[in-house]
Amino acid sequence: MTDELLPQCSAKGCRASAGWMLRWNNPKLHAPEYRKTWLACDDHREHLSSFLEMRGFLREVTPFGAATDAQIS
Repeated sequence: MTDELLPQCSAKGCRASAGWMLRWNNPKLHAPEYRKTWLACDDHREHLSSFLEMRGFLREVTPFGAATDAQIS
Protein backbone atom coordinates (compact mmCIF):
# COMPACT_ATOMS: atom_id res chain seq x y z
CA MET A 1 0.00 0.00 0.00
CA THR A 2 1.36 3.42 -0.98
CA ASP A 3 0.68 6.44 1.22
CA GLU A 4 -0.58 9.43 -0.70
CA LEU A 5 1.61 12.50 -0.29
CA LEU A 6 -0.49 15.45 0.78
CA PRO A 7 0.71 19.05 0.39
CA GLN A 8 2.51 20.12 3.55
CA CYS A 9 3.55 23.41 5.08
CA SER A 10 6.88 24.79 3.81
CA ALA A 11 8.06 25.83 7.29
CA LYS A 12 11.18 23.95 8.36
CA GLY A 13 10.24 20.75 10.18
CA CYS A 14 6.48 21.27 9.88
CA ARG A 15 4.45 18.35 8.59
CA ALA A 16 1.02 19.99 8.92
CA SER A 17 -1.36 20.11 5.98
CA ALA A 18 -1.13 23.19 3.80
CA GLY A 19 -3.99 25.65 4.03
CA TRP A 20 -2.43 28.70 2.36
CA MET A 21 -0.37 29.57 -0.72
CA LEU A 22 2.20 32.32 -0.43
CA ARG A 23 3.09 33.52 -3.93
CA TRP A 24 6.32 35.45 -4.20
CA ASN A 25 9.28 36.42 -6.33
CA ASN A 26 12.70 37.98 -5.86
CA PRO A 27 12.76 41.00 -8.19
CA LYS A 28 16.57 40.81 -8.41
CA LEU A 29 16.36 37.27 -9.82
CA HIS A 30 12.92 36.80 -11.38
CA ALA A 31 10.84 38.48 -14.07
CA PRO A 32 7.97 40.55 -12.58
CA GLU A 33 5.29 38.05 -13.67
CA TYR A 34 7.15 34.98 -12.32
CA ARG A 35 5.86 33.48 -9.07
CA LYS A 36 7.29 30.92 -6.71
CA THR A 37 4.93 29.26 -4.23
CA TRP A 38 5.38 28.30 -0.62
CA LEU A 39 2.65 26.46 1.24
CA ALA A 40 1.73 27.27 4.82
CA CYS A 41 -0.40 25.79 7.58
CA ASP A 42 -2.52 28.09 9.74
CA ASP A 43 0.18 28.18 12.45
CA HIS A 44 3.00 29.26 10.09
CA ARG A 45 1.14 31.50 7.64
CA GLU A 46 1.96 34.74 9.45
CA HIS A 47 5.61 33.81 10.10
CA LEU A 48 6.34 32.83 6.49
CA SER A 49 4.42 35.84 5.16
CA SER A 50 6.42 38.19 7.40
CA PHE A 51 9.71 36.59 6.30
CA LEU A 52 8.88 37.25 2.63
CA GLU A 53 7.32 40.68 3.25
CA MET A 54 10.40 41.98 5.10
CA ARG A 55 12.43 41.24 1.97
CA GLY A 56 9.87 42.74 -0.42
CA PHE A 57 9.20 39.33 -2.03
CA LEU A 58 5.58 38.59 -1.03
CA ARG A 59 3.07 39.16 -3.82
CA GLU A 60 -0.12 37.45 -2.59
CA VAL A 61 -1.53 35.04 -0.01
CA THR A 62 -4.50 32.89 -1.00
CA PRO A 63 -6.22 29.84 0.43
CA PHE A 64 -4.53 26.69 -0.87
CA GLY A 65 -6.44 25.36 -3.87
CA ALA A 66 -7.87 28.76 -4.84
CA ALA A 67 -5.44 29.19 -7.74
CA THR A 68 -5.47 26.33 -10.20
CA ASP A 69 -2.51 27.57 -12.22
CA ALA A 70 0.01 27.70 -9.36
CA GLN A 71 3.00 25.42 -9.55
CA ILE A 72 4.64 24.59 -6.26
CA SER A 73 8.34 25.39 -6.32
